[in-house]
Amino acid sequence: MLNLNQPVNATGTANEEVYKILIYDRFCQNILSPLIHVKDLRKHGVTLYFLIDKDRKPVHDVPAVYFVQASQQNVQRIIADASASLYDSFHLNFSSSIPRTLLEDLASGTLNSDSIQRISKVCDQYLEFVTLEDNLFSLAQKNSYVQLNDPKAGDREIEEIIEKIVNGLFCVLATLGVVPIIRCPRGGPAEMVASALDQRLRDHFLSKNNLFSEGGNFVSSFQRPILCIFDRNFELSVGIQHDFRYRPLVHDVLGLKLNRLSVQGEKGGMKSFELDSSDPFWVANGWLEFPEVAVEIETQLNKYKKDVDDVNRRTGGTDGAEFDGTDLIGNTKHLMNAVNSLPELTERKQVIDKHTNIATVLLGEIKERSLDSYAKKENDMMVRGGIDRNELLGALKGKGSKMDKLRFAIIYLISLETINQSEVESVEAALRESEVDTSAFQYVKKIKSLNVSLASANSASRSNIVDWAEKLYGQSISAVTAGVKNLLASDRQLALTRTVEALVEGKPNPEIDSYLVFDPRAPKSSSGGGSSHLKGPFKEAIVFMIGGGNYMEYGSLQEHAKRQQPVKHVIYGTTEIITGVEFVEQLTLLGQKMGLGNTGAPPSSIH
Repeated sequence: MLNLNQPVNATGTANEEVYKILIYDRFCQNILSPLIHVKDLRKHGVTLYFLIDKDRKPVHDVPAVYFVQASQQNVQRIIADASASLYDSFHLNFSSSIPRTLLEDLASGTLNSDSIQRISKVCDQYLEFVTLEDNLFSLAQKNSYVQLNDPKAGDREIEEIIEKIVNGLFCVLATLGVVPIIRCPRGGPAEMVASALDQRLRDHFLSKNNLFSEGGNFVSSFQRPILCIFDRNFELSVGIQHDFRYRPLVHDVLGLKLNRLSVQGEKGGMKSFELDSSDPFWVANGWLEFPEVAVEIETQLNKYKKDVDDVNRRTGGTDGAEFDGTDLIGNTKHLMNAVNSLPELTERKQVIDKHTNIATVLLGEIKERSLDSYAKKENDMMVRGGIDRNELLGALKGKGSKMDKLRFAIIYLISLETINQSEVESVEAALRESEVDTSAFQYVKKIKSLNVSLASANSASRSNIVDWAEKLYGQSISAVTAGVKNLLASDRQLALTRTVEALVEGKPNPEIDSYLVFDPRAPKSSSGGGSSHLKGPFKEAIVFMIGGGNYMEYGSLQEHAKRQQPVKHVIYGTTEIITGVEFVEQLTLLGQKMGLGNTGAPPSSIH
C-alpha cells in the first residue's frame, strides 16, 4: 500500500525515492499503530502523515496514499481534497470493501469537480482489524457485549452488529488467504455470526475476483484451519477475574492499549512504553506470574552488569593493570569487540530499565489493592465452587478499589452452584457499605436465577433473536459452574481452552457433539454433515470471542498450543480487547438498562 500498490522491493520496503503523503482516519490509525513506527514510515518514503479530518495545505507534485474506512464522510472529504487539487495523485485504500453506492458517489463527485484524473487507484484492502501480535487480533468494535445483550435491542440493531463482526472476520480470513471449517455452539450470537460468515464466504466464491482462489498454502482440504466462534457468555468469569501473570496484569492494571502504555516514571512525570514482539523480555516472560518476573528482571540486570565488567576488564579498564605494548594486537582486537558489543548492551539496558519501571508501578498497585489475594481467592472459588463466608466478607471489607470488590463479588456469584440467599444478601450489604454500584452484581444474579427455569426451556424457541440473550446467559453460566468441578488440572484450564482442544482434535466428545459445523466450500445441503475432514484433527485454529476478550484467555490458548505434540498454531481474536474493569462497566450498563441496581444506597455515592 505504501509503495503505491506496487510489489515491494527485495528488502520488504517501498521505493524510498518516491516521496509520498499518508492520510488516514482514526480507525485506520489504530490499525497502523501497532504495526509500523514513525521511523519505519520514513523508510517507505512517507514524509508527512495526517488525519483525514484535519485541515491540510496543498502539497504539489506528491502522490497521497489514503487509508480510511469506507464511509460517506470519508468519501466526501476525498472528493473535496481532489477538487481542491491538494495532491498530485490520489491512491485510495479502503480498510474493507467499498460499497457500490459510495464508489458511485466518489466517481460522480470527482467527475463534477473535474478532478477524476487525479484518482490513480482505488483498492479494497480487507484490513478492518487491529493486529496486536502475530497470533492476536481485535476488530476494535466497542461495547459489542452491551449491544448484543441489551434487552431493548431490536432485530435490526442486532443484525447490524452481527454484520460488522462478520465483515471484520471476513477481512481476517481474506488477509490470511484461508477458508476455514467453522464450528460454534448452538444458539446466540456465535451461531448468528457463524452462519452469516458462511453465507458471506459462499457469496464471495461466486464473484469474479475471488480472494481465496489461490488458497495460500492451504490447498488440500485437510490443511484448512478450524475457526471456533464463541460468545462471551460461554465463560463469563474470565472477563471479570483478576489474574496474576505479567501480561494480563499490565493490561488490566496499567491499561495496555494498542501495545502501548503510560506509567509514572521513576523521576516523576509520565513515561510511555511500547510492549510488542520486538521486546525480548516481554515475549519471553509475559506469561510468568508476577513474582517470577521480578526475579527474572533481577537476573537480567546482574547478567548485564557482569557483561559490562567483562568488557571493561578486556579493554584494560581494570584497576592497576599496566599497559604492555607487546599485546597491542590483542588489545586492539578486544577494543573492536567492545565497540561492537556496545549497541547490544545499551539495548539490553533499555529493556531492563523499562521493565523495572513497569514492575515497580505494578508492585505499588498490587500492594495497595492486594491484587495477589484477589487473584488467588477468585481462582480457588472457581475451582471449589464457593468460599468460606468470613473470608468472603473479609475480602469485601479489606483493601482494594470499589471495582476490585465488585469483580470479586461477581466471581463469587458465578462460582456458586446454588444461591444461598442470606449469604448473597450479606455480600450486597458489604458492597453497599463500600459505596459500590451493584447494578452489575444484580444483573448477573438475575441471569443466574433465570438458569433454573431456562435449563428446561425447549430448544425450538431458542432461535428467536430477541429472547436468546437471557437464555444463553442462563445456560452458559450454569454450564461453566457445573463444569468447574472437572477443571481441577494443576493450572486450572479455562473451559474455552478445553473446548478448543476438543474441537481441534476432532474426537467424539459429549461437550462438543452438539456444536454446529459450517463448511463454506461444501454444497449448501451437506454443510453440517459428518464428512471426516470437517471433524479434524486440525493443525491450525482461529479462536474468536464475541463480546470482548483479554490476555488471560489469549495466554491460556497459547500456552496450551505450545504444549501439544506437534505444536499447534492458534490465533486468538475478539471484537475488542477489554480489561476486567471495562467489562464490568458494560455489565453495570446492562443492569441499569434492566432497571436493576442500588437499592437503598444514596445515589450521590455510586461512583
